[in-house]
Amino acid sequence: MSLPKVCIYGAGSIGGYIGAALALAEAAEVTLIARGPNLAAMQANGLTLIGEDGNRRVARCRAVASGAEAGAQDYIIVALKAPGVPAIVPDLRKMFHAETAVVTAQNGVPWWYFHKLLGPWEGKRLHSIDPGDMQWNGIGPERVLGCVLWPAADLVEPGVVKLMHGNRMPIGEPDGTRSPRAERLSKAMAAAGFKSPVRPRIRDELWAKLWGNTSFNPVSALTGATLEQLASDPDSREPIRLIMEESKAVAEKLGVRFPMTVEDRIQTAKEVGAHKTSMLQDLEKGRPMELDALVGAVCELGRLVGVPMPTTEMVYGLTRQRARLAGSYPSA
Repeated sequence: MSLPKVCIYGAGSIGGYIGAALALAEAAEVTLIARGPNLAAMQANGLTLIGEDGNRRVARCRAVASGAEAGAQDYIIVALKAPGVPAIVPDLRKMFHAETAVVTAQNGVPWWYFHKLLGPWEGKRLHSIDPGDMQWNGIGPERVLGCVLWPAADLVEPGVVKLMHGNRMPIGEPDGTRSPRAERLSKAMAAAGFKSPVRPRIRDELWAKLWGNTSFNPVSALTGATLEQLASDPDSREPIRLIMEESKAVAEKLGVRFPMTVEDRIQTAKEVGAHKTSMLQDLEKGRPMELDALVGAVCELGRLVGVPMPTTEMVYGLTRQRARLAGSYPSA
């Protein structure tokens, strides 16, 4: 069988890491989509990946500016942050063939969450993260493979990505099946050094990551504190604990199983050390913040299943105001 054609839409930090690893392992025919100086650097010099050990390797793969240039793809790994995805849907469609799979590699609640989720809300649309159903109608949930990103990487300069830590990237079908397309992508990812098993309960994996994002990220944006500081100081630890309790109650109403307690999850974050959350980094750099995907959508789920979320709603509102004042969130 020929190598799968894989497009990384948004070859920045995490996207660049995935694309470079796949290309270096010759596990896929890789196309990178980027823009500006990053695109120019990759076209001129390739994509440099700096490993955790400091070793530098250069991936020589195709880099373009649009889906129209990329052409038909077997897999499109969308590595943009959630706020930027609706706008690129028309461009994504230019890469579709009959069996193209779209891998949603964003933090937060995915827009397809209720696709083929058995229960009273099957097929429900989430307006906080997919206003106007642009992704649902434009991409189609039947194309989706779920994905949870655990690695941390940084685009240290145009065309150069540094891996900070991690290689865990589980994937899964929304209906929990082990489909041939999921197995094929899992095999390619494994060949590139990723831990990407096909999970039958991908939403459990999503919540394991989201649980920390929903709580630590907005509080970090309000305080400027690192994970270690947030988990150690009672003034921040308590609202984080309350948010985690509220979001856990929501997730369990939706059938999610958690592998640890709230206190264990807080301790896990503390052990990461003096790390700034992605939301705090976005705020400091004036970039759009993933507030709706990480917090707003969880509040929407809470209202849907009838679980009060007073602390989460309050922190969400305060963080929205903080972000608006910084120009990192749309004005009301």
